Amino acid sequence: MSDGPSPRVVGESRSVNGAFGLLAWVVGLAYFFPVFWMVLNSFKSELDANASPKLFFHPTLDRYRDVTKSTTGLLSFGEAFTNSAVVVLVSTLIVLTLAIPAAYALAIRPVAKWRDVLFFFISTKFLPVVASVLPIWILAKNLNLLNTRMALIILYTGINLPLAVWMLRSFFREIPRELIEAAEIDGAGLKGQLTSIILPMAAPGIAATALLCVIFAWNEFFYAVQLNPVQGSTVPIWVTTNISTRGDFLAKLSAASVLACIPVVLAGWIAQKRMIRGLAMGAIK
Repeated sequence: MSDGPSPRVVGESRSVNGAFGLLAWVVGLAYFFPVFWMVLNSFKSELDANASPKLFFHPTLDRYRDVTKSTTGLLSFGEAFTNSAVVVLVSTLIVLTLAIPAAYALAIRPVAKWRDVLFFFISTKFLPVVASVLPIWILAKNLNLLNTRMALIILYTGINLPLAVWMLRSFFREIPRELIEAAEIDGAGLKGQLTSIILPMAAPGIAATALLCVIFAWNEFFYAVQLNPVQGSTVPIWVTTNISTRGDFLAKLSAASVLACIPVVLAGWIAQKRMIRGLAMGAIK
């Protein structure tokens, strides 16, 4: 009978695990370093930010004061933040309102040719973004939606809806059918099944889906810059207004980028437990 792996095998296994762990740390730090350097530059003067790289300097909040003032004459941080918040929250709520019943129909009560339906949803992501800009711009112009929040709300809803349907379907499929059948035997209708079983059990997955929709909508730039040049502009467009052709702007741009990242970082930090549980819920049987 075998007494288990030999000490040599155990030692080699630990060495391999340690090497992979070290590699993971190196890769993680390499990805994080540009973000760290951006945050560091945001507390520097323009002279220090554009000089040779230095870790020790006199920190200042002047760059944050500069970017939060309406110095461009086009868009202030407060206006851009309000536009982004309204567009992102409204579009995410609409996406969830539409995606939950669609995912229910595809996971709990599969409709006829449900594979074709799923393929149709994902096929909407095949078209390159640049190929759709001109038709969308013409439609927005004819409907008087140029330079409005409504144009972006409609677009972001359409962009995120296929992703939400696919994700929520995978989460709903993890719910034991026995619980749903038991609720039916007890006389629960569709509303009762959703409120008492499906939505509570899929809450982590719904939170993960909502957070991803928020992140994608908050960071979207291409459509926003084409359809909302001034009044309806969002935070990503506001960040670019801090680029100047006269003088240095690296520290100022870094401060603007940090302010643009804070809302989604906070949202991810607050929802991290539900998001991790939700993503694992859709991946593990």
